[in-house]
Parts: sequence; C-alpha cells; structure tokens
Amino acid sequence: MRFWISSAIIFAVTVGLALSDANNYLFFAGFVILQAVVLASAWNILGGYAGYVNFGVPAFVGAGAYTALALHLAFDAPLVVQILCGAIFAGVVGFLTGLLTVRLRGIFFSIATVSLVFIFETLVMNSSFLGGATGHQLARPTDIPVFETYTRYLVVVMVILAILSVAAARFIQESYIGRGLRAVRDSEEAAECSGVPTLKLKLLACSVSGAFLGAAGAPMPMYLSYIEPASTFNLLYAVSALAMPIIGGMSHWIGPVIGALILATLQQIVTVTISSEMNVLVVGVLLVFFVVAAPDGILGLVKRWKTSSK
Repeated sequence: MRFWISSAIIFAVTVGLALSDANNYLFFAGFVILQAVVLASAWNILGGYAGYVNFGVPAFVGAGAYTALALHLAFDAPLVVQILCGAIFAGVVGFLTGLLTVRLRGIFFSIATVSLVFIFETLVMNSSFLGGATGHQLARPTDIPVFETYTRYLVVVMVILAILSVAAARFIQESYIGRGLRAVRDSEEAAECSGVPTLKLKLLACSVSGAFLGAAGAPMPMYLSYIEPASTFNLLYAVSALAMPIIGGMSHWIGPVIGALILATLQQIVTVTISSEMNVLVVGVLLVFFVVAAPDGILGLVKRWKTSSK
C-alpha cells in the first residue's frame, strides 16, 4: 500500500510540475532520468534476479523506438498505441531470444544478446521506410491537451512507465517467480532438481524485461524529434543499464531505482556543466568504483553499516 501511495504522490507532483511554469529543461532532463529508471528496473528482472547479463539492451530499446516510428508513419497512431505496440513487439523479441539463448550461460549468453543489436541496426539501416542510415525527422503533434509542450506530456507518460516497471520488478521479486529466478541465479541445476520450472521462468523474465525496455524506447522518436540507427542502437544503453543496478544494488527492486536516479542525474549535471561527451567517463568511473569497493551496491553498503552498528 505504501508503494502505491508513494507512486500516486510522485505522479501528482509530476503532473503539477508539468502544468506549472517550471523551466522546460527540467522536463528534458526528467524524461532521461525517468527512462533510466525503466531501463534499470527492466534489466534487473533478468540480469539481477536470474543472473543472465543482457548486453542487448539497445536492440530492445531500438525495437520499441522503431515500432513507434513505423506506427506513426503508417497510421499516425497516438503515443499510447505506439508504446503499447513497442512493448508487445519487444516482449515477443525477448521471448524468441530467450528460446534461442537462455540455455546458454555466462559470457555466451551475453555475446548472443549483443548480436541482436547489430542485427536490428543492420535491418533498420537497410529500410528506406524507417529512414535508413540517415534517420528520420519527426514533427511533434501541436494539439496537446492540457500541457503547454509535448515534452511535458512525455514526462508524465514516462513517469507512468517508471511506476509500472518498478511495480512489476517489485511484484516479481516478492512472488514465487522472483524466488524461482533467484534459485536459477544461485544454482540452476539445484533449482531444476528442486522442481523449479527454470525454462518457463527465464522465458517470462526475458519477455517482461524486453517489453519494458521496448516501452522505454517507444517515446524516444517524439522526445528527440529525430531518430537514426547509430544513436538508437548505441551500446552505451547496455553499459548504463548494467551500471545502474550495480550502483544501487541488484538484490532488491529499489536498488536499480537508486542507481538510475544517481547515475542519470549525474550525467545530466555533467552534460550541462562540462560536456555530454563526459557521460561515458561518469559511467565508467562509477562502475569501476562500485565493482571494486562495493560489489553489492549502495544497498550492500547500507546493510553492512547497519550490521556493524549493532
């Protein structure tokens, strides 16, 4: 109950800010930070709970983004339909990818997911309908109800996606699905011997994770007013999606949220004060620091501090 009350408060505050005369940059940065929350929570469902490290995040983000673009170009579909279809398509891709790859383990699974990025990027680059290698310029809708700009509307939509992705991660963690995925992470052989339906759970994790990654990517074309393969399928998405749960802690649903808020906020500050090119350095430094000094993330540090203080 407290989770939903907190979520309602966050949503109400976001809507209030969107209706106010707050600086527009707040919403450009807010979209990126909220998208980071969705990416981190979605990645952790498969990578944190089940221990299957997915480096194919840009493929799912791009699948959602280009599905949204295709629906916009072909049918002028509303944003909600674009997001829903992007999530469904990315979820199906996740399910099919799971069928082919979840029997692989460790680095072999990670390499297989990376190949998805290059496959999708090549397909898009050779599609004239989707803009090919040069990309596609979009015009944002001008008839926006209630909100002053389309970016403010996108932030409200993204906060809903963030709440839903965190709620899904929380539900999975506390259900038998999460217990089964953690058993898979600890020892897949032991889990199978104990009667855990490991294949079904892994396919479910692949599908749900992929669906939310696709949903996070679907609003991007309208947010940027432009889309092209090189930036859409950028492997930095994969590195960031991995770094955020590591920074916050992968053992609990709140860890990726903490990591996303810290990393994405720092990146926005660095972008404004120094240069956007420094974003990669920020990710690298934080990732190395937490891997070496706090492999269990911020949650691990808090737990260690509480234990030592008793």
